[in-house]
Amino acid sequence: MSNSKEEAKKRIEWLRKEIRRHNYLYYVLNKPEISDAEYDELMEELRRLEEKYPEFVTADSPTQRIGAPPAKEFKSVRHVKPMLSLDTAHTEEEIKAFDKRIKKEIGDSIEYVAEPKLDGLSVELIYENGKYVRGSTRGDGINGEDVTENIKTIRAVPLVLRSDEIPVPTRLAVRGEVIMHISDFEKLNKELIQKGEETLANPRNAAAGSLRRLDPNETAARPLDIFFYEIMLSEGYEIKNQWDALHALKKWGLKVSSYVRKCRDIDEAIEYHGEMENKRDRLSYEIDGVVIKVNRFDYQEKLGQKSRSPRWAIAYKFPPRKEETQIVDIVVQVGRTGILTPVALLKPVDVKGVTVSRATLHNEDYIKQKDIRIGDWVRVARAGDVIPEVMEVIKEKRTGKEKIFRMPDRCPVCGSRVVKEGAYYRCTGGLSCSAQLKRSITHFASKGAMDIEGLGGQTVDLLVEKGLVKKISDIYRLKKADLLSLPRFAEKSAENLMEAIEKSKSKNLARLIYALGIPNVGEHTAKILAERFRSMDKLMNASMSELISINEIGPETAESIINFFKEERNRKEIKSLKELGLKMEYEEGERKLKGIKFVFTGALKEFTRGEAKSIVEQLGGEVLNSVSKNVDYVVVGEKPGSKYDKARAMGLKIINEDEFKKLIEK
Repeated sequence: MSNSKEEAKKRIEWLRKEIRRHNYLYYVLNKPEISDAEYDELMEELRRLEEKYPEFVTADSPTQRIGAPPAKEFKSVRHVKPMLSLDTAHTEEEIKAFDKRIKKEIGDSIEYVAEPKLDGLSVELIYENGKYVRGSTRGDGINGEDVTENIKTIRAVPLVLRSDEIPVPTRLAVRGEVIMHISDFEKLNKELIQKGEETLANPRNAAAGSLRRLDPNETAARPLDIFFYEIMLSEGYEIKNQWDALHALKKWGLKVSSYVRKCRDIDEAIEYHGEMENKRDRLSYEIDGVVIKVNRFDYQEKLGQKSRSPRWAIAYKFPPRKEETQIVDIVVQVGRTGILTPVALLKPVDVKGVTVSRATLHNEDYIKQKDIRIGDWVRVARAGDVIPEVMEVIKEKRTGKEKIFRMPDRCPVCGSRVVKEGAYYRCTGGLSCSAQLKRSITHFASKGAMDIEGLGGQTVDLLVEKGLVKKISDIYRLKKADLLSLPRFAEKSAENLMEAIEKSKSKNLARLIYALGIPNVGEHTAKILAERFRSMDKLMNASMSELISINEIGPETAESIINFFKEERNRKEIKSLKELGLKMEYEEGERKLKGIKFVFTGALKEFTRGEAKSIVEQLGGEVLNSVSKNVDYVVVGEKPGSKYDKARAMGLKIINEDEFKKLIEK
């Protein structure tokens, strides 16, 4: 090995160790030594060196948190031991009864550990010889979804455990809670609004949805955090109680809440509950109670478990944040897919430091179930949700002047017919409904749809507000002069957007079907519909029996498709798109790589890695991140890495860039 290569290897190893140290200081100890900019410089130097010397890249490098291909679906994995749920208590009496049951089994001297009950998504992580190897969701408690690559993108998750203070077990399974901080959740919702997408209900839902994205790169773009609180398996290192377990987790570099407490008896645990309830609104993340656990593991083992919960732990829940106010009116909002959502307009009320003037009523069934009327006095609660809810009606305050609310049969914005789908009502105006317009355009231009780069939320807002785009087809009638009349648009940016719009006309039928925003029709369903019906015209005129005869399409989706195309305005808009040059027919070559798996290694001359991957996927193929016997082609560019050597050793089909071009051009 040359001196320069040897020096690079040493520098790479030093950088990895230093970055891991700073991750530990920042995420676990909350004592950063360097600025974000200095940290970024270390990461950038490591990336550059690994790009130059790919043979030194390892799976546990800090640079490898992102990069796995999107999952087709999450496979099921079995947990090392059941991930149990907890019995809950809401009163001090219930907690004392829990303590009494414990003492009956164990004796009078019981020490507890009390921890915040985090409101997030429970996960299991497995480390072998100190290296992260697998992560999964809780699932049904016995089996969970394999989200290894997605968890890997969370910065607070160490890919290699620390062994400075205590030995690392040969095999370690830990349980943690993936969360999203409140400020990050609010920022994410603002971004979704700007993009014209549906907002998320609360930080817990946001964390769960983000972790279960099929593409790990999308998970990486979401600001997730994690806390660890249980050792499920420790081979090669014995721990005797929960308090020592929490300290061991922290020493290994796994983030633990700073609010955990060892309690001499149940009275101290109850006192802790009161303290945490007072601190609740000052925390940066949501908690909905505290968890009280018997400290000693031998006692835990003796107490055992019921079918779904341990006998040695209990969740002591907080009461929901509630305040009384009056419903002034109930209005209906229209979302991107046309779903009508009733919203209560309230007399402003302070709910634990937050002024609340609106609350979601979900749907008509929710209103009927709680018998909510306009003019009612109600109790509203945040209960972990940034969007408050009406929890109950104070019926004794009724005067008889309250009005019963009914969902409209016509869209309050565009006047289109409203149809009931399950528990929801939907405006059938589709592309012609102005309430849906901004969100529809943003969806139409998104990456999975027509992929019009530069046509994001802010630009869409401007185009609609200036009256330049009144329906989807108007995108293709825009002129450069129109864009130059908008703020922030210069000659080059206007040209780039015009080129992106023109380029989108060549997108295939499946993408166009998805772009239309038909309720219940995602990317996968759109591909099935394109392959089955072969033209937009045939799809528009498909019958219910034709649609439900397709294995993956149920009655609800079929009804959504029929209702969408039943609207004359939607049909006219599709006709306009056809006249403007968009593809309405299925091309046989679109799926010519169906079922074929590729791996890329080394730099390509004419494509970026992302472009090559996109082409393969558009043609029905699949791009994998690692070499295995299932790979059909290994495409080799300049300076290939270790994948090339592995592919040769396995006797896989290896092709160069020119051969790849011929393959996709056939």
